[in-house]
Amino acid sequence: MNLYLRYFDREILVTNVDDAISFLASIDEIGMNPILESDVRDYVASDVFYPKRYKIRPRVYFIIIKTEAPTMADFKNKKALHTTSPSEKDRTGSPVLVKLNEEVFGWYEGEVDFKRVLQVPGTGKFQYRDTHFVARCKAYSGIDCYNRIIEHLRQRVDSRSQFPSAKGKNFRFRFLGLCK
Repeated sequence: MNLYLRYFDREILVTNVDDAISFLASIDEIGMNPILESDVRDYVASDVFYPKRYKIRPRVYFIIIKTEAPTMADFKNKKALHTTSPSEKDRTGSPVLVKLNEEVFGWYEGEVDFKRVLQVPGTGKFQYRDTHFVARCKAYSGIDCYNRIIEHLRQRVDSRSQFPSAKGKNFRFRFLGLCK
């Protein structure tokens, strides 16, 4: 595993963490200290493959990227992209869209937090109220469960009510079991 480091126009591709730390120590503006050195070593030792950005001062950063590229030219041409194996995908969890679209016909329980339009009795004006709604339904997937719940709500609440995205934090679902 090689490391690509960049600070403005200074960049380097190194083969180990000691070379990376000596490169960073050679740049006076970075101000290498034991805490920063420990953090860089922890990042390199971790299983994380996302680039790491370190803040030097407001709007000034340096970055470290783990790469399989043997040379700077290969890195620049993106010839050594890291691909995730199926076992790594299982460890990191499935993306929201994969869970939503996974088709298993059965009973689902869906929870929606939405903004419902209600009339204030004393004034006759309307206002938004946070509303929590839970329903159990037969569906083919998480997105089908979401669509059924939203369709049900649209028929029963004011049309100005605001419903969340299925991909957001205001919709949750769980599979209860297969239908017979």
